[in-house]
Amino acid sequence: MPKLEEILLEALAMEGALGVALGDWRSGACLGLKSAGNPDFPERDLPLAIAGNAEVVRAKLKVAEALNERIQELVFTSQKRYHLIRLANSPGLFIFLALDQQKGNLALARIKLAQLAEQVGQLPLTNPRLI
Repeated sequence: MPKLEEILLEALAMEGALGVALGDWRSGACLGLKSAGNPDFPERDLPLAIAGNAEVVRAKLKVAEALNERIQELVFTSQKRYHLIRLANSPGLFIFLALDQQKGNLALARIKLAQLAEQVGQLPLTNPRLI
């Protein structure tokens, strides 16, 4: 059975990864995070990214429900980064990844996050401390 720390480290090992976190879109809580230590995207930004993106996920899920669709992932671009949000196979959870546009590979990151989202579904969620 995977551990959250292992899943986060695997995501952070991707070329160009700046930071990764697991969030709960229902509450906006950050359940775990790992940073590459890049000053352009410091670790302290990850809980803020989770809280803000939780609102985005809630809004998109409402729209998707009204359209009778199902959301799998969301991708945002900024001037220097890709921001990927992948809904996990566990109710209410999502993985957030900040990826450097110059160093990262968006297509590979999307595939890898889909695989990691499967692993998140296997985490023992009865334990409040997942790591």
